[in-house]
Amino acid sequence: MAVFDDVQQGVNEIGHLADPTVGELRIGASEPMIAGILPAILSHLNLLHPRIVFHVMQIAGGTQQARELRERRFDLFIGRVMGATNEDDLVSEILFDDPLFVAAGVQNSLVRRRKIKLAELVNEPWTLPRPESGISETLNDIFRNCGLNAPPAVVLCNSIHMQLNLLATGRFLTLFPRSVLHFGANCILIKLLPIELPVELAPVGIVTLKNRTISPVAQLFFESARLVARPLARSRLSAQK
Repeated sequence: MAVFDDVQQGVNEIGHLADPTVGELRIGASEPMIAGILPAILSHLNLLHPRIVFHVMQIAGGTQQARELRERRFDLFIGRVMGATNEDDLVSEILFDDPLFVAAGVQNSLVRRRKIKLAELVNEPWTLPRPESGISETLNDIFRNCGLNAPPAVVLCNSIHMQLNLLATGRFLTLFPRSVLHFGANCILIKLLPIELPVELAPVGIVTLKNRTISPVAQLFFESARLVARPLARSRLSAQK
């Protein structure tokens, strides 16, 4: 598989010699990236290089991310960089930190409060990811670290689009990464509640195979991703100082 992939990469590189801004890029991405920053990156890149074609595949992350990269199912992965830095054959570039926040619709009475504790929200209707999702255990840890049991979710689903629609009714709460609210086109009806959550998540970055040639189109993707992510990357740099 690796040999055939290298041959295909060589063929593609010959084509790029004629025009490095033409080609295809296969992208693996987690659901929050698809709902947040990835459309912004692709829109920026399409504006500059309209003849690039992008194939986007939703990947849960973690072991599935690494496995499908090694199987050459996509050229790069964008999402939380959880274990890639410890893998000898993978390389990652960190873009920004992406903390979680409690989110509610603008019609929810909770958004008008200046101070609120997580304990006050356990009896509210929640929509949360399904138990088998990679983030589910992390969400449980958030409540445990606050001495609470995780709330019994009314709606369990892994679709951020559905969760956004539920929040827009003004009744539901959920936990969203900051980037979804920063970049999401449908997030003007969503507000973050002023609650600090006791958890640190892996940062968001781009993961590739270490010994696989980065195509000119992939390099253009990296450049656009760095530019689009710059507002959130600044907060990461400020926190490190």
